[in-house]
Amino acid sequence: MPIALALSPHLDDAAFSCGGLLASLAREGWHVVMATLFTGSVADPTGFALACQLDKGLSAAIDYMALRRAEDIQAAAALGIAPPRHLPFREAPHRGYGSAPELFSETRVEDAIAADLAPALAALIAAERPDLVLAPQAIGGHVDHVQAVRALRGLDGLPPILWWRDFPYTVREAAPREPLAALFAGLPAHRMSLDPEAQARKRAACAAYGSQIGFQFGGPAGLDARLAREEGIERFRLTGRLAAPIPGLDAA
Repeated sequence: MPIALALSPHLDDAAFSCGGLLASLAREGWHVVMATLFTGSVADPTGFALACQLDKGLSAAIDYMALRRAEDIQAAAALGIAPPRHLPFREAPHRGYGSAPELFSETRVEDAIAADLAPALAALIAAERPDLVLAPQAIGGHVDHVQAVRALRGLDGLPPILWWRDFPYTVREAAPREPLAALFAGLPAHRMSLDPEAQARKRAACAAYGSQIGFQFGGPAGLDARLAREEGIERFRLTGRLAAPIPGLDAA
């Protein structure tokens, strides 16, 4: 049974950006795992970190990341894949980033999280032994996405990687920042045309992240509208060579 490992910076990124492909691989007999990097709970958050849950209508008493981990479990079930893995690293608001603009600016000099991520990713890949890895291109420029790419690219002996285009930044009105565009520009482009079942599973998985839907999309109707702009297609850049063709995945 071939194995696919999706490395998601946050609890929703993989489902949002490549959920259709993950569902399709599972249907084709792959063992598919989503592993999210930044899922650690922080007791008694303050400042901007606390604001990041209050602005989603959640009280300060709620363990925000525990809620999101539970949503991630529901999303994986909707995709028909294995139970997800949750790494304990803290999101950027807990590492000194103090505002929304800072999350999408340059990484802080003192933010050395990539050095901590790298050995954890190496251990995860060694344990799962994937035939295929999926990871973000950091479109949008979120610092957690950028640091995840840096950590992964610093590893040796990796299997083929399909680098996804980070939804929903790809379909927002303003052109998204692409701070790492030069790293991916020369790689072969691929596109996955999702059949109705894969689209339905992806939509259900996205909707499982209920704490995020209102903030990100304005509600379920907004989610549907943004997904419609993707026209049932997920896009990737490929590092390495696939061992066998993946149905529906074609050169762009």
